[in-house]
Amino acid sequence: MADGPRSRRQAGGHGGARRGEAVTTVGGRVGAAPQTALELLRLLAEDAPAELLEQQAAQVEAANPGAGAAARPLALRVRAVLDARRRREAELSALVDTARELASMRDPGHVLEAIVRRARTLLGTDVAHLTLHDKARGDTYMRATDGAVSPVFKSVRLPLGTGLGGLVAQTRRPYWTTDYFADLRFQHAEKLDNAVADEGLVAICGVPLLVDEEFVGVLMASNRSPRPFTHEEVSLLGSLAALAAVSIVQARAAAETQEALSALSVAYETVRRQATAAERAATAHDQFAQIVLSGGGVDDIASALAELLGGWVVVLDARGRRTAAHGEGPPPETGGTDPLATSAAVRASDSSGRLAASGGIWAAAVAAAGDRMGTLVLGGRQPLDANDQRTVERAAVVTALLLLFRQQASESELRVRTDLLADLLSPDASTAHVTTLPARARLLGIDLSEPHVLAVCQPAPGQSRRSVVVAAAELLEELTAPGRGRPGHPGLVGEHAGDVVVLVPGGDPSTVATRLAERLSGAGTPVTVGAAGPVVPENGLREAYPEAVRTSQALISLGTPGRGACATDLGFAGLVVGGTPDVGRYVTSVLGPLLDYDARRRSDLLGTVEAYFAAGMSPSRAAGALHVHVNTVAQRLERVAHVLGPDWAAPGRAMEVQLALRLHRLNGTAPRDR
Repeated sequence: MADGPRSRRQAGGHGGARRGEAVTTVGGRVGAAPQTALELLRLLAEDAPAELLEQQAAQVEAANPGAGAAARPLALRVRAVLDARRRREAELSALVDTARELASMRDPGHVLEAIVRRARTLLGTDVAHLTLHDKARGDTYMRATDGAVSPVFKSVRLPLGTGLGGLVAQTRRPYWTTDYFADLRFQHAEKLDNAVADEGLVAICGVPLLVDEEFVGVLMASNRSPRPFTHEEVSLLGSLAALAAVSIVQARAAAETQEALSALSVAYETVRRQATAAERAATAHDQFAQIVLSGGGVDDIASALAELLGGWVVVLDARGRRTAAHGEGPPPETGGTDPLATSAAVRASDSSGRLAASGGIWAAAVAAAGDRMGTLVLGGRQPLDANDQRTVERAAVVTALLLLFRQQASESELRVRTDLLADLLSPDASTAHVTTLPARARLLGIDLSEPHVLAVCQPAPGQSRRSVVVAAAELLEELTAPGRGRPGHPGLVGEHAGDVVVLVPGGDPSTVATRLAERLSGAGTPVTVGAAGPVVPENGLREAYPEAVRTSQALISLGTPGRGACATDLGFAGLVVGGTPDVGRYVTSVLGPLLDYDARRRSDLLGTVEAYFAAGMSPSRAAGALHVHVNTVAQRLERVAHVLGPDWAAPGRAMEVQLALRLHRLNGTAPRDR
């Protein structure tokens, strides 16, 4: 006998048992009860209304009272789970739609209106409202509402901790209440309670708006009648608040950017209207703006200005060096200050900060935030009219903007290099950081195991150390550029203990000090440089730094600011006028080769030299004092000349050698008589 759906259809088609009838077969085990149970499952699968489920559950219970007693609550519970999942899916879909809608908005006002409208719709409340945090006043204020009618309520402010919204703002946690006026968890204030009463609100739910722990405001959904808020509804409102907070921050940033761009555009338009600029000025404005927007540089500004006005254009930096040029202008000199930097027009513009002209040359100072960054120079054409002058001034402003961008990028990298230099100069550079410093240096293209020269640059009184640091960093790139006989990587520049310190690859401290002093010094702003080395930075700079400081101080004390030198360049003068004399280093620098020779050969050339000077540089009298033959003294003096150099007895060297001998004796290591 056939069973299943087909047999049921046949029975139904031939007047058999209807739904709900307790028809059984032989034995009473198979009949309508299982079929009604299957019908109940079918209704659940087809998402039938709860009324039909109730009816079918009743039929199952009637057909089989023992097994059917649990069918009704189980079916309804399954239906409830399915309903909850559908609601969650609908809520998630609504959140996605909300995120998509908010992402397309740029006006903060429209974003806030969309947020409260969505909150009211999703939770099905009478009113939704949003307050924003006022950092200056330390409270929140009503910014957007949907469904509210009271003007008093729409303009209310909530101090932190006052009212439900104030409690959410203070604790950064969600709160909800079924009866606002009976809830004593938060502080009530007469003005706020009157505003809530004026709107007729009773049940309120509020959640905080947070972005990376930054408090933005409070999103609230309210009812004018008592209503409990489920955890699912609070969670839904919290999810919407998270989207809202991010959208508000993004909209604010976009609005501020647009406002800044609009302000800039208005400023340009105002200038254009007031000046009644000609078509050429408008073209210049468009070209300069396009250069900035396309990421162009100072070279592009010089080229555009020369094409607009004719003639040649040169851009000088703050130290008077040519950094960009277009057209056939005066030829630059190799290294050092450009000849145009000393022209009357450039000096007048640098002094006044405005456009100046002299001898067929026009110059406009390039400055930003009161800091002079260079000069824009134009020549090789007829005098400029008013419109052309404004074009040159505008080009100077755009040039300052581009240089400022470049300076900010350079300073960001300079900070990393300054930190590394500070760690190298610290007392524990060779211990605590022995493993990290070389690795950090390699990331910057610096090999701390190679010889370097350490230089200390002393600016003139009143001169900005920061400007010297920036200038030294730019110069360092030139000193260490590939193809100049030096390593192809830059060194380090930074401030340390009030000094400007430069660490440059190389082995000649005298050359480095002289080059730095020449290039960093300007008219009226001498920079004095003392250098030491060569040293291997990974072994520490504790000895080289004090020597460089003493040398720079000695140069200033000797009345030679703006000069560069190392300790050996100064000789005993550096020892006399230095801040903290290093006698041992001085003696070693003068007599070191001779001391080493005596130690290796077990000789006493040092004693011979001392006897020679004591005898008035007379070999015969020195031989008598030493009780040796005069030829022996002559032979010893020949060996001294071989060790110290042939000019050791010349007047200048002789004075250095005699001073070193005296200091050596005072230090308790007098030479033996021989």
